[in-house]
Amino acid sequence: MDMSTLAGIIAGCAFMVISIMLDGNLGSYYDLPSIMITVGGTFAATLVAFPFKRLASMVKVSKNLFFSVEDNPQSIISMIIELANIARKEGLLALEEAAYRIEDPFLQKGILLIVDGTDPELVRNILETELNFIEERHEEAQGVFETMASLAPAYGMIGTLIGLINMLRKLDDPSSIGPSMSVALVTTFYGSLLANLFFSPMATKLKYKSAREMLLKEIMLEGMLSIQAGENPRIIEEKLKAFLPPKDRIIGDEDSIEGNEQGWQGEDVLSRSREEMSG
Repeated sequence: MDMSTLAGIIAGCAFMVISIMLDGNLGSYYDLPSIMITVGGTFAATLVAFPFKRLASMVKVSKNLFFSVEDNPQSIISMIIELANIARKEGLLALEEAAYRIEDPFLQKGILLIVDGTDPELVRNILETELNFIEERHEEAQGVFETMASLAPAYGMIGTLIGLINMLRKLDDPSSIGPSMSVALVTTFYGSLLANLFFSPMATKLKYKSAREMLLKEIMLEGMLSIQAGENPRIIEEKLKAFLPPKDRIIGDEDSIEGNEQGWQGEDVLSRSREEMSG
């Protein structure tokens, strides 16, 4: 579970509530009509902007905000090195058994294409097409949140205008001007809060997670093509480590590749890599 998203939302709400309570009455910030205008208007406009199918996809992708497990690129590289050692010792056909023990669908699909003897250029085209559509689905979810981030302040302002109109109707009662003005501004507060604590940060978090996933998939793609080309596992390791910042380029033990060449078994290696990823 991604605790930073939940922690950020809780901390933001807590700081807001504490600040209000230190210098005012928390109850004065609650106004049901303002909530209906801001929240209801934002979601209604979102329904107008996007089809139900895209919104359903957004909900599915949005689970990554809270529940996704971030894969370790070092573990991915280690797994690819192990596959390279199996292919080097036993041939590409030996990867078929190992492929069915791989949990990542993208990596499994690529390895099976290689085992089937698919042309390297065709393998690249197939997997890059899949990458493009994965990224497109992610961008659709991000776009929904970005749209909601722009709509929320707008509906907050609409609520404020409604409040001001109602206030101007009561100018004959000076005592009602202050409370009416306060209620009118509450909707602007709601809109800004929704946009800047929820929707905009969530869109940014999805962008980060999407970029992270694309990096992992690119590492997998380059690794699989290198295995198919019959490159030395050490060369593959150095090539894939180039995707990472220098401080993250330590991949297992220094003698990992030598150990593999002396007889590591594919099943043990793959299971160990899965344990590292899940851990």
